[in-house]
Amino acid sequence: MRRSEIREGDIHRVIRLLRRQVKGLKVPYIEHMADTRGDPFQVLVSCILSLRTQDATTSSATERLFRLADTPEKLCKTPVQEIERAIYPVGFYRIKARRLRDIACEIVEKYGGRVPDSLEALLSLKGVGRKTANLVLTKGYNRYGICVDTHVHRITNRWGYVRTKTPEETEMVLRANLPKRYWKEINGLLVAFGQGICRPISPLCSRCLIRDYCERVGVVRSR
Repeated sequence: MRRSEIREGDIHRVIRLLRRQVKGLKVPYIEHMADTRGDPFQVLVSCILSLRTQDATTSSATERLFRLADTPEKLCKTPVQEIERAIYPVGFYRIKARRLRDIACEIVEKYGGRVPDSLEALLSLKGVGRKTANLVLTKGYNRYGICVDTHVHRITNRWGYVRTKTPEETEMVLRANLPKRYWKEINGLLVAFGQGICRPISPLCSRCLIRDYCERVGVVRSR
């Protein structure tokens, strides 16, 4: 009988297998950008731009914006219309342009131009949610955090490792159960894995290295 659950001791093997699997998959833009630049403000901006936007669009829009303004001070002084032109056609670009400028100005006025390095302070910035705040902590400051996006929420529920209804619930359960050594990397692993193998519809289970540990919750059709 095939075993189909991730027991407490199995998660270490699951993470090792995931690391192997994603080596041949496309690295999400934010992961690549954060690893090469490592600037908390640029991680923050890129994450906000990426919401409801495809990777290729996020990448080009981010690079255009950073050529225009790559620090809180510069972005705060940039007219909203110029920001809009730089980031178009990301999703909700007009809303994001104003939000990014407001965040930049708040960072300058309240934090002296330095992006705050605590979860609570990051969440106090208007328009910054838990996913973005955790990504800034892990990628911008190399601090512990668990960034939960749709991939992390969906896949960990598909495994049966968590049984939650919202990404925030998933984060809380992972904080309680996932060994801390994996907190910083779980998002990057599962975004690549979710885009390349464990897709929302018709996942590629035949190519999945961790299929023996997955309950396949909600999977109706697979390949």
